[in-house]
Amino acid sequence: MTDVSHTATGMPPAQRSWYRRNRLAVTPWLFLAPAILFFTVYVILPIFQSIWISFYEWDGLGEKVWVGTANYVELMDDDRFYTSLKNNVIWLVLYMLAVPAGLFIALFLNQTVTGIRLYKSLFFFPFVISQVVVGLVFAWFYDPSNGILALIYSIWDGKPPAILSDERYVTYGIIAAGLWPQIAYCMILFLTGLNNVSPDQIEAGRLDGAKGWRMLWHVVLPQLRPATFIAVVVTVIGALRSFDLVSIMTQGGPYGSSNVLAYYMFETALSEYGYRMGYGAAIAVILFLIMMVYISFFLWRMYVQEKRGG
Repeated sequence: MTDVSHTATGMPPAQRSWYRRNRLAVTPWLFLAPAILFFTVYVILPIFQSIWISFYEWDGLGEKVWVGTANYVELMDDDRFYTSLKNNVIWLVLYMLAVPAGLFIALFLNQTVTGIRLYKSLFFFPFVISQVVVGLVFAWFYDPSNGILALIYSIWDGKPPAILSDERYVTYGIIAAGLWPQIAYCMILFLTGLNNVSPDQIEAGRLDGAKGWRMLWHVVLPQLRPATFIAVVVTVIGALRSFDLVSIMTQGGPYGSSNVLAYYMFETALSEYGYRMGYGAAIAVILFLIMMVYISFFLWRMYVQEKRGG
């Protein structure tokens, strides 16, 4: 009717603006634009800047000197780098215990019994406290003279090990401290996932005779794939960027035996012993590549599983 009336009066039909014709496609990007901008400025650009700096010798203030791949070549002969890399592998392997532990605690808490809210609060508590506090608490716990571990050993008149001063135990002691809040975080993710489990599928599984482990493996876990994916990715990132606890509890000691790549990067680039920005950036690039390879592999496996399931 509008076009006919315009034709009858000799006026051209009204033209809608480009935005009105494409607003359904454009509007979501307008909402995403601030997040994309911040992600680009504070994540993507620093990654490429670190890669660029890794090819220079630079103290952070003076003139940059191009050295090419010399920093990476030096890393290949750096014993402290290999110690940090080995510790990161240990962190990565043992930190993954947080995922099944968080799942089983979530399964325990996902029931309606008297006092369950109190239990949930107790298990949730480690997640809300600072990593600095966790480090200080465990450093006191491990204290061989006045800590709780010393009191436990004193019951049997034993001598407690100096965990944070012994090269054999220090990395495992710090990992144990890190697992405490990480398990709580995984538990929260799985509790959220369990709330979205389809009761119809549970009932169908019961009718087919599934219970216990079979119910968990064939009915519950497939529905927890999104929560499992997030838990694994966050746990991997947490293991590879383990800095706070190392800094608070040992500062890489004794004799650098508890160093990890993140702390060694800081120690090399920013501490009073370093100011080698290029060398520290090279360590950061290696850490980034390890993280990307591991997460990309897991993403690929998830994609294959989803494709086969579909």
